Amino acid sequence: MKISIITVCYNSAKTLENTIQSVLAQTHPAFEYIIVDGNSTDGTLDIIKKYSHSKNLKWISEPDQGLYDAMNKGIKLCSGEYIGILNSDDLFYSDNTLQEVNSFLEQHPQQDAITGNIVQHRDGKIIREYSSKKWTPEKLKIGFMPPHPSIFIKKSIFEKYGLYTLGYKIAADYEMIIRFFLKNKISFLYSGITTTSMLVGGASSSGLTSYKTITKEIEKAFAQNKIKYSPIKVKYRALWKFFDFI
Repeated sequence: MKISIITVCYNSAKTLENTIQSVLAQTHPAFEYIIVDGNSTDGTLDIIKKYSHSKNLKWISEPDQGLYDAMNKGIKLCSGEYIGILNSDDLFYSDNTLQEVNSFLEQHPQQDAITGNIVQHRDGKIIREYSSKKWTPEKLKIGFMPPHPSIFIKKSIFEKYGLYTLGYKIAADYEMIIRFFLKNKISFLYSGITTTSMLVGGASSSGLTSYKTITKEIEKAFAQNKIKYSPIKVKYRALWKFFDFI
């Protein structure tokens, strides 16, 4: 089964090479790797070109309207049956990650998507494990989203229900998951696979200002999809996540 992996980047020279290496080292033979660069100026393009000889790698570099516009460009370029995302400062958990994903998908080909686990690292040390084992779409209504990099979705679902919605600074992935999993009730299974080692930080986890922004955008996403939810529970989702964690 062919799997497409998308990495979006902009001025990511400090981390991108490790990300590329973690993809090209995958033992699964049937994958394509698509890098969408936003016209970087810091040496990122030199790194991409260094690996451009790989038959698995495709890339483009041009100005875009931000992260989610670049994601959409990548999805349109994909030819795999399933699509996954790997951020430009993250790594696959092991060289066998895509082989494990493929084996699970072959056992459950009727599923529209699968969810899994990630670990978060800082300075090379794992500091947190984040699992979607207990996650259900109903938990979106109280601010719980499965770890995005652990999700693999059929390309046909994007073609049927649409791409990332532009106009969100942080939460377009949350809106997309609401639209796919909650509104349109796509089929999915928890795989149990740890897919990604993710660097702590990022746009959606960088302080109080970010927390307020994503809260407003989550509310916007529910309104856009005409789904009732709990505004109080979304606002205080960090508290529910803490109790869920312990």
